[in-house]
Amino acid sequence: MPQNTWMPVVKELESRRARHLLDAEGQVLGRLATNAANLLRGKGKPFITPHLDCGDFVTVTNAVKVHLTGKKMEQKFYFRHSGYASGAKTIPVRDQMSRDPRKVVFLAIKRMLNSNRLRARQLRRLKIYPGPEPIQKMSAKEPAK
Repeated sequence: MPQNTWMPVVKELESRRARHLLDAEGQVLGRLATNAANLLRGKGKPFITPHLDCGDFVTVTNAVKVHLTGKKMEQKFYFRHSGYASGAKTIPVRDQMSRDPRKVVFLAIKRMLNSNRLRARQLRRLKIYPGPEPIQKMSAKEPAK
């Protein structure tokens, strides 16, 4: 009796995508990011294929109310470099949360995904909102509440 391996078709995967709404209020950042990354990758589905984009749509609300454990609000920093000499910038999490809390959640989720060609495609299905409603959008000039 021959055994055949079933491979999902890309169009079939796109029609099976579900929508998930995650509320970040009171949740620990790392656990929220792990749940969102698993949903974006499609890890809970029976037909997951590592080289195909099998994940679902994820919407995260209340990014302002996400919880960091320990002394991370004072001790954790985000580092970036412009590429020029003395172009290093470090931003504490507390400052980043006051500027744009969506970026803190986005970076946590992004860094839990595999860094390959699928990551950009998976992150397109991620929406993060600072407040309780997905309709509410935050402009660059508007301060975080």
